[in-house]
Parts: sequence; structure tokens; C-alpha cells
Amino acid sequence: MSIHPTALIDRRANVDSNVEIGAYTVVGPDVTIASGCRIGPHVVIEGPTTIGRDNHIFQFASIGAAPQDLKYKGEPTRLEIGERNSFRENCTINRGTTKDQLVTRIANDNLFMAGSHVGHDCVIGSHCVFANYATLGGHVEVGDWVHMGGFSGIHQFCKVGPHAFIANNTAVTRDVPPYIMAVGRPAEPHSVNAEGLKRRGFTTEQIRNIRDAYKILYRSSLKLAEAIEELQQRAASQPELEVFVAFLNDSTPRRERVGIVR
Repeated sequence: MSIHPTALIDRRANVDSNVEIGAYTVVGPDVTIASGCRIGPHVVIEGPTTIGRDNHIFQFASIGAAPQDLKYKGEPTRLEIGERNSFRENCTINRGTTKDQLVTRIANDNLFMAGSHVGHDCVIGSHCVFANYATLGGHVEVGDWVHMGGFSGIHQFCKVGPHAFIANNTAVTRDVPPYIMAVGRPAEPHSVNAEGLKRRGFTTEQIRNIRDAYKILYRSSLKLAEAIEELQQRAASQPELEVFVAFLNDSTPRRERVGIVR
């Protein structure tokens, strides 16, 4: 363990022996930090928070603070962070509230650039990139491999499907299906995130199938229910569409409250 002498570690924290902690960092009670983590100077980590292996937290980040929710009355909610995430300067990551599942969850291999914010009760997958000052409101769900551009934001209770791309300065106020590039304020569907899919090993045929699915959903005269039915039939022979169809079906009960970008 390498802990700077000016760091303050609460005796009720559980810090692995193979953790680096920089100058003037504060680690509060009920915080667990696993092996291989590097915590920079002037970081504040509050609990209950669990941080998995090999995370890197840069200077001035605030991890596990109480939710920014006027309904929160100090209940023991949690933050759970997986492995190999990077939290750059001035990130703010809040714990959950009692109005949801009591927990904010972040999976693995994500990059949170400077100034990005994760609100209470968010659920974030793996391999996501949140550019500078990207912001998630409370209760937001983000799938794997999502990229958020700088100064983009997602309104509370919205969902973003895997492999979606949220352009810089975009304001997401409705659900964004998988594979979609969303642009604008408020966000509108722009195209398929084809370049991202290529980088992740999707074949030319798979990308063509996804483009065709996009046209059915956004460029045809079909009603939403009819488009979903058509896509469901195609998914039987085009597995890459299964996550697309599942997301649309899951968003159907939420349509009156949130809806999808369309």
C-alpha cells in the first residue's frame, strides 16, 4: 500500500494493501477499494461505495457523494463500481436513492473524462466513453459501448442502448435505441453509428442489416408497432437485431412517459 501521509483514511474503510492514494485525498467510512486501484491527490470518496480492481481516479474527483435529490434524507444507499474504469479530473459520481434500487452501478472499462457527471441511480454498462462534461441525470440507463460527446446530457429516466453515439452538445430527452447516432437539442436520430460498429468488429453484412433496420424504423411509413413487428421477423435470421428489438419492446410501456427518439 502506498498512501501519502497527508491522506485521510477512515478506520472503517476497507482498502486493499495494493492501492495507491495521493496527497490530501479523503476516504470515508464504508468505502471498499480493491487491489490495483490508483487514487490521485485531492480526491474525496464517500460511502457506502465499493470500487473494484484496477480503477484509476484522478485528482479532484468526487466519488460516492450523496445524491443531488431533495427527496433524499440520508438513507444508506450505495455506489458500486466495477473494474478498470478511469475517472478523470473533477468527475462527480453520486450514490443511489430510496426511490429506485438504492444503488448507482458502473460496470467495467469505462472512461469518464474531465467534469463528467453520473447522477443517482444510474446504471452504466461497460466500454463506454463519456467526454468532457457529459452529464447523466438520475435514473438513467446506459448500455455497453455507448459514446457521449462533450457537453452532451441525458435527461432523467432515459435509456440509451448499446453502441449508440450521442453527439457533442446533444440533449437526450427520450430513449435512444442501440446503434443509433443521436444529434441535436432535443436529440433526433441522425444515422447508424457505423464507424463505431466497424471498430468493434461488426461485419459489413451486419452493418448493412442494421442500416436496413434503421430505415424501417425511421424512414418508412410504418407505425412504430408495425416497424417493431417487421424487425422482430428479421431478427430471427439477423441476430444483431435482437438487442434492437428487445430495446424497442422494453421502451413500449414507457412510451407515454419517455418514448424513443423518432
